[in-house]
Amino acid sequence: MSVQSLHSVSLPLKPQGRTHKSPFLGQKLRFFRFSSSSHSLRSGSKWLSRGVLANYSGSPSRRTRESKVYRSSQGVSRNSQPSSNIDQYVSLFGGAGLILAVTFVVWKVAEKLLVSSKSGKPSNIENKASSSGLRWSFGPGSNLSPGVSSRVERQSRAKLNEFAKELRMFSSVDMSGRNFGDEGLFFLAESLGFNQNAEEVDFSANGITADGLKAFDGVLQNNVVLKTLNLSGNDIGDEGAKCLSGIMMENSGIQKLQLNSADLGDEGAKAIAEMLKKNSSLRVLELNNNKIDYSGFSSLAGALLENKAIRSIHLNGNYGGALGAAALAKGIEGNKSLRELHLHGNTIGDEGARALMSGLLLHKGKVTTVDIGNNSIGAKGAFHVAEFIKKTRSLIWLNLYMNDIGDEGAERIADALKQNRTITTIDLGGNNIHEKGLSGISQVLKDNSVITTLELSYNPIGPDGAKELSEVLKFHGKVEALRLGWCKIGVKGAEYIAEALKYNTTISTLDLRANGLGDDGAVCLARSLKIVNEALTSLDLGFNEIRDRGAFALAQALKANEDLAVTSLNLSSNFLTKYGQVALTEARDHIFEMYDGKEVDIFF
Repeated sequence: MSVQSLHSVSLPLKPQGRTHKSPFLGQKLRFFRFSSSSHSLRSGSKWLSRGVLANYSGSPSRRTRESKVYRSSQGVSRNSQPSSNIDQYVSLFGGAGLILAVTFVVWKVAEKLLVSSKSGKPSNIENKASSSGLRWSFGPGSNLSPGVSSRVERQSRAKLNEFAKELRMFSSVDMSGRNFGDEGLFFLAESLGFNQNAEEVDFSANGITADGLKAFDGVLQNNVVLKTLNLSGNDIGDEGAKCLSGIMMENSGIQKLQLNSADLGDEGAKAIAEMLKKNSSLRVLELNNNKIDYSGFSSLAGALLENKAIRSIHLNGNYGGALGAAALAKGIEGNKSLRELHLHGNTIGDEGARALMSGLLLHKGKVTTVDIGNNSIGAKGAFHVAEFIKKTRSLIWLNLYMNDIGDEGAERIADALKQNRTITTIDLGGNNIHEKGLSGISQVLKDNSVITTLELSYNPIGPDGAKELSEVLKFHGKVEALRLGWCKIGVKGAEYIAEALKYNTTISTLDLRANGLGDDGAVCLARSLKIVNEALTSLDLGFNEIRDRGAFALAQALKANEDLAVTSLNLSSNFLTKYGQVALTEARDHIFEMYDGKEVDIFF
């Protein structure tokens, strides 16, 4: 069927300005009906006419039937049939054509990008990004334009300049946790080279590695002002320890070196031991929470035989074990300068305790502090500790916290304390001591006027143990700090202690946390506080299920006693409402106003 034959379908000659919304594009398109001069239409519309002609091919009868069916389905008149058909076909093919065109363009662009990436040539997008001055990196915060990057760099430099100024101006400088890393240390080390003021410098937790410690080379050798250097919390490892030890061999100023949690192992300990053999200025060495084993302990023991300056060595939280303790004991035995030994958390056990106490007894110097807490020491180990307590004439501070000496071990320690007149602080917390074991400790206090700090927390002494201790403390002993937290003393135990407080004149710090005192226990203590007590300054009642009634009683006691010495009251982790808190706050304000500005710190 030719284009000319379209006139028989009564196509109007004048374009009709009707619009139709495309189901494909969602936009309005304007269509035109064709006249006999359709051969002059733009070539871009020819494919549309071909689609219409194709639809009108076939026999006239078939076309008539199809037209009737179409008209009946669309509900339009005969005169409007051709116009409707043409409009729909144009809409259909127009939208589909546009989608095909867009798809073709996208496919071409994708093909071009793939080809360029395979050939190693940067795409236009990449070229555009690079030409705009962006520097791309996987590091956080590093994908910055040159302007932003330079600004950040200037700010960092300004901060480091401030730190350097502090090093030159103040005697004690804390730069912990600044995370300036190796590069920052190289910058700051220059200030230490000409330092005339900074005596204590804290560089802990700054991301410093073994490479960064090279910044001290040529600096610490000439610095005689710096006395304390803290590098804890930096993963310098064994290589860092070797580097620093080599530098410290020629340093004559630093007296305290802290390398806690520095990822040191046996090789690092060996390097430090070699330094100790030649260094004559270092007094305190802290190597807590590292990975030093028997071999490292053995190396340090050898250094103690030659070193004549070290006063305090801290090896808490390492892996010495019984063998490490035995090796260290040999070094202590031949050393004259050591005063403090800290071996908390090394699992030395009973055998390690035996070897260590033997070395301490043969020590030619005066050891004042021994920390062997959390070392799996039982009753057998306590026997060796007791023998040392009997014979020492210099020990002041003894820590046996979190071992398992039990009642038998406690009785042995108590018998030894009867012969000792030097120990002022003893920590027996967390040793599974009951009322029987505490009875022996309590009897010691009748004749002992030296012990001022007694730590018994985490022992299930119960109300009976509290009674035994309270009866003695009413009129005996010189205990100033008494800690009974987590001892299961209950309300009855609180009553016994409250009664002792009415007469005791020495206890200034009392810790009764987590004993299930409740309101009744708080009320008992409040009654004692109303009576003249000029000694107690700090009372800790945290974790005791105290409610508002107990808080009201304590508040009244604070206001009633004009001579009350309490300056700190801890009621945190109880069940106080705002009413109880308000009562305590008002009591605090009352004391401040009525007693010449006296302050009481109350913690909820």
